[in-house]
Amino acid sequence: MSVVFFVFFLFAVISIVRQWMQNNNFPRLTVEALVVSKRTYTTQQPVAGDPTGAHGFHTSTDCVVTFQVESGDQLKFSVSGSEYRRLVEGDRGRLTFQGTRYLGFERQR
Repeated sequence: MSVVFFVFFLFAVISIVRQWMQNNNFPRLTVEALVVSKRTYTTQQPVAGDPTGAHGFHTSTDCVVTFQVESGDQLKFSVSGSEYRRLVEGDRGRLTFQGTRYLGFERQR
């Protein structure tokens, strides 16, 4: 069982490092964009019992924002909770990103 966990963990780390390296090879781009949707995805993972025998769940939430750029293409990015709360559907501004990495959004005034 621990070998399977180690292989899974190793695969996950390699995937994360690979994506990070690929993003570093992309140029930083800033484009005009529109916030078209915001979604949260919540997952629950069971947690093994504590010393008292109680069981529970670990809950995590992923915040995803979809932007539409001038060409009509839509780009989805995972963002922090604070960034998610700051953005509003319908906002127009300048989106900065590098590969799949969200770097920021500056709202038009």
